[in-house]
Amino acid sequence: MNKDTLWKSVVHILLTLIACIMVLPLLWIVLTAFKERNEVFSLAPQWLPQKPTLKNFFEVLDAMPFWAYYWNTLVVAFGTLAIQFMTITPAAYAFGRLQFRGRDVLFMLFLVQLMIAPQSTIVQNYFTINKLGLLDTRLGIMAPYLASAYGTFLLRQTFKSIPQELEDSAKIDGCGGLRFLWHVAIPLSKPGYLAFSLVSLTYHWNEFFWPLVITETNRARTLTLGLGIFAQTSEGSADWTVLMAATLMVIAGPLALFLLFQKHFIGSFMQSGIRG
Repeated sequence: MNKDTLWKSVVHILLTLIACIMVLPLLWIVLTAFKERNEVFSLAPQWLPQKPTLKNFFEVLDAMPFWAYYWNTLVVAFGTLAIQFMTITPAAYAFGRLQFRGRDVLFMLFLVQLMIAPQSTIVQNYFTINKLGLLDTRLGIMAPYLASAYGTFLLRQTFKSIPQELEDSAKIDGCGGLRFLWHVAIPLSKPGYLAFSLVSLTYHWNEFFWPLVITETNRARTLTLGLGIFAQTSEGSADWTVLMAATLMVIAGPLALFLLFQKHFIGSFMQSGIRG
């Protein structure tokens, strides 16, 4: 066995160990969600539930307005993504395919947003949302994210990878700028759109701090915020089986999304990676 093969084997073993360590909390959540309460607090720790039960999930539904939180989360996550598509597509196309004076400088200024921590804009965003009368609304949660510097950057790289010869051929056939964007550029950029979709949906599904700041009632609260409130109310006499059932119900959506599209997700970033 040569040194390269030995090194690769060591790296694979280390990565496998790290992956197992990272999966353990998720595995504990799943197994605990189906356990009876006395199994969690037994002196002899038990990994597998002795009598798997769905009772914990029904207790979650009785204790919190889960479906209202779920609907709010769906509206916020998918609504934000839909509007982001409408804002980042023309911006990315302009920065990636069009030629105009100051384009690169403007793009660099645009990317400065990526260097600003979202928490630093919380106060000003709150005042703005308050003036617009959008406190405690789903639109208020969505508003700061309706444009995305990251999404614009990712799609710009994807649009730039389209061969110029293809655009020239489309122009010869009478395909103007908007038609080329709609019929050629966007279909060829599906990997980039898929990659951004998964990142955006996961981020807004798990967003906690901003909804916490601007919501006051269950009318607009999302799943992660609802889970935090539920966990806080059960402190002192925490039933870990019910808490883990609630946690599993919250993370089930993003987890299923990633498991279904993981190959496309990884391939999307590989195909729409950093290009000059």
